[in-house]
Amino acid sequence: MEYRTLGRSGLKVSALSMGTFTFGGAGPFAMVGSQQVPEARRLVDCCIDHGVNLFDTANMYSTGLSEQILGEVLDGRRDQVLVTSKARMRTGDGPNDEGVSRYHLIRECEKTLQNLRTDHIDIYYMHEWDGVTPVEEKMAALDTLVSQGKVRYVGCSNYSGWHIMKSLQASERDRNVRFVTQQIHYTLEAREAEYELLPISVDQGLGVLVWSPLAAGLLSGKHRRSQPVAEGSRQAAGWTEPPIRDQDRLWDIVDVLVSVGEKHGVEAAQIALAWLLTRPAVSSLVVGGSNEQQFINNFRAIDVKLDQDDLDRLDRVSQPPLIYPYWHQNQFARDRFSDGDWALHNRAE
Repeated sequence: MEYRTLGRSGLKVSALSMGTFTFGGAGPFAMVGSQQVPEARRLVDCCIDHGVNLFDTANMYSTGLSEQILGEVLDGRRDQVLVTSKARMRTGDGPNDEGVSRYHLIRECEKTLQNLRTDHIDIYYMHEWDGVTPVEEKMAALDTLVSQGKVRYVGCSNYSGWHIMKSLQASERDRNVRFVTQQIHYTLEAREAEYELLPISVDQGLGVLVWSPLAAGLLSGKHRRSQPVAEGSRQAAGWTEPPIRDQDRLWDIVDVLVSVGEKHGVEAAQIALAWLLTRPAVSSLVVGGSNEQQFINNFRAIDVKLDQDDLDRLDRVSQPPLIYPYWHQNQFARDRFSDGDWALHNRAE
């Protein structure tokens, strides 16, 4: 396993981390998985045996069951690993059962600590933007949790660029704890993060964790053009996240992934993951799986070394257009680009 420094922190995280989205299977989450303690224990054991030190969950995954299962599985070895969780999504019917208010964050953090059978959360993410709660209140609440020792580091997830910068500015002004990471959706099929989120990460020193790096399995090579959706897959069950807006482009990308994989003697999934590991600011890819072999196959991406021809082929089939103002900057400002700018503009011609 490879370990990377998380943003400007001193924390080392495994390049591949384990997602527990499939633990529990309560409500709509049954469409993506329903792993209970025995199966979850086998998968966690497999990940730890292969050097994974970061395990990701959230309070809303299967209404807290994911946290509870992970907590039971890690009981007695909690200090060997890092655990992340998230808060913001609705957890009940009350008016304060969602958001990032001081009330909601502190209450949900206490619940998460109980679910995980631990006294601290290593990385606590704001799961989604809340435009109602002032950012000053949010960051002050997070600062309180860090000061109390209940949280080690804080981050955000699914924020836009200006949401991140507004939060960072509030932290600096009020001398509160600062985001060190963001967790985002980013794949060869979905590269919108390159417009703002990756440049901000490079410029502001945020580590990037990537959720659903294989687009819910669509980039694994198991799904191909003009073939029916595989029985038992999330798509067959009706799961629609992440959305695919251009099916032809998706299958063009998969074709190139398969071709590059054949060149290296690996599967398309390993190429898709290896490509992400070359991207600026990326610290760890959050991967899931239904069995140990899927995780082991994903771990092999660490050893794949893509050459420039591979990168150019993957870039050409997947790179997003330079929308305004980026095309204008590309034409007139390239001689004064920063490292953050190059996170978008370093692309195949």
